[in-house]
Amino acid sequence: MPATAPHLLGNYAPVPDEITVTELSVTGAIPPELTGWYLRNGPNPHEAASAHWFLGDGMVHGVRLERGRAVSYRNRWVRTSAFTRGAGLRDERGNVDLTADVANTHVVRHAGRTLALVESSYPYELDCRVGHELETIGVHDFDGRLRTPMTAHPKTCPTTGELHFFGYGWSSAPYLTYHRADSRGELTISRPVEVPAPTMMHDFQLTTGHVAFMDLPVVYDRSRARTGMPYVWAPDHGARLGVLRRDDPYGEVRWFAIEPCYVFHTLGAYEEGGGQRLVLHAIRHDRLGDGVEFNGLTSLWRWTLDLAAGTVREEQLDDHRAEFPRIDDRLTGMPHRYGYASTAGGNRGGAIHRYDLREGTVASHRFGPGRVPGEAAFVPADDTPGGPGWLMAYVYDAATDRSDLVVLDADELTAPPVATVHLPRRVPAGFHGNWLADL
Repeated sequence: MPATAPHLLGNYAPVPDEITVTELSVTGAIPPELTGWYLRNGPNPHEAASAHWFLGDGMVHGVRLERGRAVSYRNRWVRTSAFTRGAGLRDERGNVDLTADVANTHVVRHAGRTLALVESSYPYELDCRVGHELETIGVHDFDGRLRTPMTAHPKTCPTTGELHFFGYGWSSAPYLTYHRADSRGELTISRPVEVPAPTMMHDFQLTTGHVAFMDLPVVYDRSRARTGMPYVWAPDHGARLGVLRRDDPYGEVRWFAIEPCYVFHTLGAYEEGGGQRLVLHAIRHDRLGDGVEFNGLTSLWRWTLDLAAGTVREEQLDDHRAEFPRIDDRLTGMPHRYGYASTAGGNRGGAIHRYDLREGTVASHRFGPGRVPGEAAFVPADDTPGGPGWLMAYVYDAATDRSDLVVLDADELTAPPVATVHLPRRVPAGFHGNWLADL
């Protein structure tokens, strides 16, 4: 891979090592209610090269906040078997080795475990106890019950505490399996879902009564397996949304055809009309290039599925070119007024947007030229779902070649940051993370 590959330049380039720095400087005032970790995962190839941005070894970057102080920053590679042994995709028996991947996409907490995720393998558990260094504890396969990869975008039901997720495969059918773990972390449901071909299924959604899958036209191409991302844009495959009742998890999946597109990330979903309509918001790419190249338009869209009539209404809601949508996760599956997403650049620099889905308006915090935010995670300020809170994001500054952790008031997005935590180095462009308050 040539050193000039775009995903190895600028703030996409990996950092060379792991560090720990304590007592960080702060501009503004960190809300004293915040005690915990802001963690974000992303690709950071430890050999300083990878065939695609999506394929670098996972590295978690964490800032520790305690009662108004920025206590520390640390970054740690996730010690998967691929990282420690250079393992291949198959084990000694020729089976796909689901421990041997990069765990580089997300970091979530469920049933007391902090999990680093990638959609092509098992999760890896991290040690986030106070006084520990984000060490990798080891692979987590739900006591041997999980037999497929796990999506990097599981959904926690705020009512039941259940974790809903899926795994998709590429070597043989079934290409899609739906899973559910209870609030204690025990895997209780694993059921295959029949789909006609192995597609790249990055995200899905949950409502109070349904699960919604996305079978979209980015299809596995074995001939590309050794050269990068082995997927091609195949609009003739068609695009559709699949709906499964949560109270009948082994029942029929109903499919609704939509216009060909691709969705990496959903904003949220909920039900209307006594459960007869499902509303799904997502960032829609009008197409992807072969090898998962980004060469299309992106913006916020809404799909409304009428379960009684068997129809779908598709609507573009905004024209900002944005990605990494988030909501207050305590409203997962429920009606929500606000959503958030990030824009990486442009003439006015990067921005974080707040969508008012009720009023159809957008407010934006613009960081200025050369300052690029990543995903913004919502951090609650009280116990009211949908109530006040903050947004946290790493923001890269090209002028200094360093990054900050920026805290914004989610209700006053155009105002200056509440706090800016100055980090000792840059945090490379990455994917997803969360605020994990101390339990």
